[in-house]
Amino acid sequence: MDWDNLRYFLELSRAGTLTAAARRLGVDHTTVARRVQALEKGFGQPLFLRTGSGYSLAEAGRRLLAQVEAMESAYLSIEQQGSSGADHLSGLVRIGATEGYGTALLAGQLAALTQRHPHLGVDLLAVPRMVHLARHEADIVITLERPERGPYIITRLTDYVLRLYASADYLASHPPIRSREDLRAHTFVSYIEDLLYSRELHYLDEIGRPARIALRSTSILAQQNAAAAGAGIAILPSFTARRDPALQEVLADQVEFVRTFWMLMPVENKDLARMRVCWDFLREMAQQQQDLMMGR
Repeated sequence: MDWDNLRYFLELSRAGTLTAAARRLGVDHTTVARRVQALEKGFGQPLFLRTGSGYSLAEAGRRLLAQVEAMESAYLSIEQQGSSGADHLSGLVRIGATEGYGTALLAGQLAALTQRHPHLGVDLLAVPRMVHLARHEADIVITLERPERGPYIITRLTDYVLRLYASADYLASHPPIRSREDLRAHTFVSYIEDLLYSRELHYLDEIGRPARIALRSTSILAQQNAAAAGAGIAILPSFTARRDPALQEVLADQVEFVRTFWMLMPVENKDLARMRVCWDFLREMAQQQQDLMMGR
């Protein structure tokens, strides 16, 4: 099989359009199309789905991609051994994470990773929902729940704490809070329960139902902004809330929630150089941030 055709297949799978792939390869877009068509003819089945917005991998293309990336990784490893220290790590890694962790911490950390490896591209999906490996939405996922089954490599990334937070204005204009029992008379900001994406987010069940929930949102950052504006008390990750000067901890010595972030990726990704580098980097960053994650 012609390696050049596989190289064109690889670039198109990453770029998504003929024009973008051609730009990265330094050729005309018709050359990319011709090479991919030749490869599909050899396989006897389509490797891409053509849409109005570009090219996405068909099922046969997904199966082939893992093998071609392993070939690329082996080639780069050999090339690096004979190089003078130049960085050859390239390709795209898509990382899915919870909205708070992805926005507050990972965005800045991953900027440092891409500066360290200038040919590496990173997509960060920081969203208030589950990101699914099984649907090929990401290559590496940081999630609140450890999957019970699946062909994944799994590690416990870090524990973190959540506490009660409210604005100074809210606390000054409402009855004092000296114990858990006092919370029942206060207004809260929280999640929309029927849209919760993880059982780990059922915080209110652990402290009892408050008299009123003034504002609900699927977004933890929206909840934080609402609490900072005086809408009520919110249960927030300390790693985001402690950075907000408009928020104060409530019952810090009495109420604390501990949760865990798990990191996973498909087994077939473990031998790809760019995946290993990102995986190790994310673990390193989590270890360095332990005081912040645990609210210390």
